Amino acid sequence: MLNISNNEIKTSKSYWELESVIRVEGRKSGKVFIKIMGYSFLFFSIILFIPWTQNVRTDGSVTALKPEQRPQSIQSVIDGRIEKWYVQEGDLVKKGDTILFISETKDEYFDPKLLDRTQEQLNAKSKSVVSYMEKVKALDNQIEALIQTGRLKLEQARNKLLQSRLKVQSDSMDYKASIVNLDIALKQLERTEKLYEQGLKSLTELESRKLQVQKTTADKISAENKLLSSRNEVINAEVEINSINAQFSNSVAKAESEKYTALSDMYDTEATVTKLQNQYANYSIRTGMYFITSPIDGFITKAIQAGIGENVKQGQEIVSLMPQKYDLAVEMFVRPIDLPLLEKGQPVRIQFDGWPAIIFSGWPNTSYGTYGGKVYVIDNFISPNGYYRVLVVPDPKDHEWPIALRVGSGTNNMLLLKDVPIWYELWRIFNGFPPDYYKSYTKNQQKPNENEKGK
Repeated sequence: MLNISNNEIKTSKSYWELESVIRVEGRKSGKVFIKIMGYSFLFFSIILFIPWTQNVRTDGSVTALKPEQRPQSIQSVIDGRIEKWYVQEGDLVKKGDTILFISETKDEYFDPKLLDRTQEQLNAKSKSVVSYMEKVKALDNQIEALIQTGRLKLEQARNKLLQSRLKVQSDSMDYKASIVNLDIALKQLERTEKLYEQGLKSLTELESRKLQVQKTTADKISAENKLLSSRNEVINAEVEINSINAQFSNSVAKAESEKYTALSDMYDTEATVTKLQNQYANYSIRTGMYFITSPIDGFITKAIQAGIGENVKQGQEIVSLMPQKYDLAVEMFVRPIDLPLLEKGQPVRIQFDGWPAIIFSGWPNTSYGTYGGKVYVIDNFISPNGYYRVLVVPDPKDHEWPIALRVGSGTNNMLLLKDVPIWYELWRIFNGFPPDYYKSYTKNQQKPNENEKGK
């Protein structure tokens, strides 16, 4: 029907008497639909003003809070070969309990009496040090004796030099006296010859004077010889003093050279002794490393090197160990864009894998099966995966975490932020804005006013 005419069918009486028209026009579904749409719009309008808790969702895993409480592996300090296991996977071991025994694989440590022979070498070298010390003492005594003898010899030579000089003075006086006597004898001979020529003296007296001259001449020559001999003795005494100084200086220098040689040998031997002591200590400690023990109380989780007779290298992991006592924490990673929204002590709701939960993202208080936590650590440096690591510890004011939790299990986490209306949250999501940043304040802290915020 095109309704191109001004006549309406609905105005005719026969139209309303039709059964199909009565069934269609008589229904009230349109009014009901309008009411439903109206109430729905009113309901959703009210919902838009209900508070909604903004949050940051992220996955994580259960870990231990302290580094020494996390799973660790035990390495071998030395190269060796596995000989015997004393534990099995899942066993509880105490600190100091033996886990396995390894044997030596390096040929320089194969000698079963290595420690004894090293001790013998150490004792021999120690005795050598004592011998060198005794030799040094003997040389010190010898040097002291040489110095004392040299002093006495030198004193003796100086006394001899003094005696020689005194003898020179005595012989010089005798020589001068002989010269005087010769002069007197010559004058007496001259007077006697004159008196003999005058006949006043006899020939006998003249000859006696000549004989006296010869005698005094001989005495002069003898005195001169003695004087020269005394002077030679002085020179010999001086030479002897120089010879004594040179002789004993050489002897002392030679003894001191032998002493310093002995000291050098002693110091070398002491260095060898120290090296042997170090070597002996290393051998002794290495012997104690054949038994690999547990450093803490914990559970054996996995034997990485299992075979008997299998060789292990230095620093190679042998067995993994989980500490018996540990403080649980949740390790999670947040995006860099969400990092400014976090602070220490911020509340977190956690769902652990294996524990059923009913979660309402915007109403954490109405969720069931989640556990409370607080932000404990926020890393200052980004992780290799491009996220920042956050550690969360249990909230003491909330329910305790399940006792059956194990390190490594997964978690689903909600970092709770500011409460906003639902319409605001929808508007933020549609525009791609991040959640609102806010900082919690205690009662003793004041919020900054508008002027301070502008600054």
